[in-house]
Amino acid sequence: MGRVRVLSRGTLNGRVKPPPSKSYTHRSVLLASLAEGESRLTNVLFSRDTKATISACTAMGARLTASGSGEGMRIVGAKPRAPADVVNVENSGTTLRFMTSVLSLAKEGDSVLTGDSSIRSRPMQPLLDALGRLGVQAWSALRNGRAPIIVKGGGMKGGETKIRGDVSSQFVSSLLISSPMAEGSTTIAVEDAVSRPYLEATLATMKSFGVEVGRDEFSEFEVAPASYEPADFAVPSDFSSASFIMAAATVTGGSVKLENLNRQYPQGDSAILEILKSMGVKVVTNGNSVTIKAEGGRLKGGKFDLRDTPDLLPVVSVLALKCDSPVEIVGTAHARFKETDRIAAVASELKKLGVEVEERSDGLLIPPPSKLRSAPLDAHDDHRMFMALSTASLLIPEGAPILGVESLDVSYPSFLEDLERLGATVKWE
Repeated sequence: MGRVRVLSRGTLNGRVKPPPSKSYTHRSVLLASLAEGESRLTNVLFSRDTKATISACTAMGARLTASGSGEGMRIVGAKPRAPADVVNVENSGTTLRFMTSVLSLAKEGDSVLTGDSSIRSRPMQPLLDALGRLGVQAWSALRNGRAPIIVKGGGMKGGETKIRGDVSSQFVSSLLISSPMAEGSTTIAVEDAVSRPYLEATLATMKSFGVEVGRDEFSEFEVAPASYEPADFAVPSDFSSASFIMAAATVTGGSVKLENLNRQYPQGDSAILEILKSMGVKVVTNGNSVTIKAEGGRLKGGKFDLRDTPDLLPVVSVLALKCDSPVEIVGTAHARFKETDRIAAVASELKKLGVEVEERSDGLLIPPPSKLRSAPLDAHDDHRMFMALSTASLLIPEGAPILGVESLDVSYPSFLEDLERLGATVKWE
């Protein structure tokens, strides 16, 4: 595909129903697939990443069928079995990490998981080591701590394990999801947990499917043997995706109402609301809707610790372009292990626009730009980078051509259509 240029014709105004949560779709699809009996899911996100989990669950023996108006699923779960073919997780790190543990529960046979070049560069060794302490044999085929991953069936014994929590919370979630199906009780000690709201999301979804976990905050989890129970589960809309619509309305001085943002289930990226308030944006919450009202003019900068919400790094970086004082982002060293090294990628792309960004080991310092210039931009095959750069493009009269639109199908396939409905112009080049 070519490049896309997103232009502002003035303020962006209107209402949007953000897409369903990617995180909760992954978790609910997988847990329903492990629950013996029929579960019904509503408001499911069908995107590239979640389809990877759906495909993996089908391969391990669950029966999944779409239902309702295209946003629902019926899932008949089953005990995991080794897939007949290699599991290709595409670009989904969540699928890779979660399925590595779950496929160890197959009674026999070996499972092989791999994905695209980005997936094959992402760290897996901490999870493999932690699984080894629970009696699981799983290893990197190339012995480099990365995919392809081979997982030997035979079940998980349980016992005590430990894992670093500072690389990815997905490692901890993976252990939590699979360990109720171990032969004995499991204790998981976590050192320096990051992205804690994602662990809350895992625990909340497990509870919805009948399994509760004992814990000492985020440092230790006690998991007794248990069976997942079928459930009806409504996936909430996604605060991470919604944050880019909020930012687009904010930088153009507009107003947008976002619907179906259910606060019942924890989502770390709801922190965007407090961030916007601190910058001087009016935020009104009413039930499951949130209205963002920007007054125009400059925003207030500040220091933002995104340790628990690293996916907000791209959107806060773009909001910085509208601020009258520097924005300092800290605590996001683990953002270097996402679809791309997001710290380096954000810095390199904003520099193209004339922003004097200072890249740091765990974040960025972004001073107010004197003037933004147009330049060809690259989203680095990263959906959140593309949405952030589209928001930046709105601040430039002629826009900026952005490469990587195909990445949107990872989490928010209708992003550009929603921007157009709010009043933006999208030009394909």
